[in-house]
Amino acid sequence: MAIQPLGDRIVIKLLEQEEKTKGGIILPDVAKEKPQEGKIVAVGKGRLLDNGSTKPLEVRVGDRILFARYSGSEVTHGNDELLIVKEDDILAVVKN
Repeated sequence: MAIQPLGDRIVIKLLEQEEKTKGGIILPDVAKEKPQEGKIVAVGKGRLLDNGSTKPLEVRVGDRILFARYSGSEVTHGNDELLIVKEDDILAVVKN
């Protein structure tokens, strides 16, 4: 990955949403909700504390996560749609 986030920021590759409902109705692009799930592709060094030390992040590259709906900044890098968020915007890690 050519993007290196700073501090407690994390780069997420958005996962594709379902194109049809459980009932079989195909959703047009305008009806789809903004994705809230993604895979971490890069992480910063951690949060800088008041005493000057760095607290490492709780997530790692490769983790599948859920994040707040309207958080972060959307960027395009090559053909990838990415989202850069702070660690506080991550709600959960999806375990398989």
